[in-house]
Amino acid sequence: MTSLSKPSRKDTGVALVLGATGKTGRRIVARLQAKGAPVRIGSRAATPSFDWGNEANWDAALKDVEAVYINYAPDLAMPGATDAIQTLADKAKRQGVLRVVLLSGRGEAEAQACEQIVQESGLDWTIVRASWFNQNFSEGAFVDMIRAGQITLPGGDIPEPFVDADDIADVAALALTEDGHAGKIYEVTGPRLMTFADIARDLSEATGREIQFVPVPHDAFVAGVAESGAPKEVVWMLDYLFATVLDGRNAHLTDGVQRALGRAPRDFADYARETAATGVWRR
Repeated sequence: MTSLSKPSRKDTGVALVLGATGKTGRRIVARLQAKGAPVRIGSRAATPSFDWGNEANWDAALKDVEAVYINYAPDLAMPGATDAIQTLADKAKRQGVLRVVLLSGRGEAEAQACEQIVQESGLDWTIVRASWFNQNFSEGAFVDMIRAGQITLPGGDIPEPFVDADDIADVAALALTEDGHAGKIYEVTGPRLMTFADIARDLSEATGREIQFVPVPHDAFVAGVAESGAPKEVVWMLDYLFATVLDGRNAHLTDGVQRALGRAPRDFADYARETAATGVWRR
């Protein structure tokens, strides 16, 4: 039994979950609701709405909130992220928010600059610093590659400790609702280093059909993403990730999941088997 099963703090206040419909946000919302903790959805479609591009609506979203999960879209490495995080932290402090949990990125200097803003905000803070998500292959940019049977990406033999979004959500939900996590940086990874070829092998076994990894040159990959009609910020982000972050700097495991939850992180093979059973990768 993990520490997530403990009851939340008595009289837990409202938690605002930004990016509440995304990979980690919707999982956090579900966990908080299961714990009986009051949750406010942070999205453009919610009431009050929250839009990173419209600062005028932030105060309404923060009103009467005790804790905030900060998931900056599309990524903390994007230009303008530090200004947005600083403004949000200042507004949160003025509105009486007590604690924030920031989703950050491993090996990104820009993300660490945002971490520093949160750490100096005067609020109780927890950093969840994550590697690449398993769910990128089922809920993100790469799902169609799996359906087609070919992972066509740059990266070659560089290993990455892919982490599961469910583990991130477990850590964040705990930090939002229970004491003992303030001032901590949880750098979370999966339990093993994996190349894209390793990913392809696990996906092949899980789906019962061959999934190949076909390495492509970086420039050709980025050009292909742009030609597909992807938004400019997505093109920029993928270019940045493959050119900057996936260079071996994150090729080591950490114990953030174990420290926060008292259990091992979820393995990619388990994720692949469970996800294959949903049919999301069927052609």
